[in-house]
Amino acid sequence: MTTREEFLARVRGALGDRPAPPPVPREYQTTLGDVDVLALFAEMAADYRAAVSRTPAAALPEEIAAALRERGARRVVTPPGVPPEWLSRAEVELLSDEPPLTNDDLDRSDGVVSGCAVAIAQTGTIVLDAGAGQGRRALTLLPDYHLCVVRADQIVGTVSEALARLDPARPQTWISGPSATSDIELDRVEGVHGPRTLRILIAE
Repeated sequence: MTTREEFLARVRGALGDRPAPPPVPREYQTTLGDVDVLALFAEMAADYRAAVSRTPAAALPEEIAAALRERGARRVVTPPGVPPEWLSRAEVELLSDEPPLTNDDLDRSDGVVSGCAVAIAQTGTIVLDAGAGQGRRALTLLPDYHLCVVRADQIVGTVSEALARLDPARPQTWISGPSATSDIELDRVEGVHGPRTLRILIAE
């Protein structure tokens, strides 16, 4: 018997007359029932200081153009797979990531427009997995402005539902509001580990 085994045997012997601890319940909420997940997602994402608006899918090009105009964006990164019609009304220079842009190019851009893989109403979170219209992780972390289009059918109620839609083998970025951190005095600083501004358009 090793020293470790002897030690653990003595501990078990000392605790032998104690009642066994109750089992830990594992009842996870997997759905939200009849909750309006679009409204809840918009509310929770806004609570994390994202700018959120809902728009008919047909009006998406105009809404994207208006958002970029309001931002004053002139040079915008577009990941491979972004539908061309999304930016058909935007008066900006489009920076394609094919071939891959350098980190300096991304840093000098005015922002990025992307889609997402799934969005979670319960937490106001968008998840990117490097799929079509999302691009590699650097595209949505280095620019200071991220405009993310979320289709209504991509919004689920809970984390459990989101995980069921995601491929665990793909790289994932979970985003709840703009990048932010706080020091020991709780002074909030935004834009440290990613975009300072997150704009979400929900296409219905």
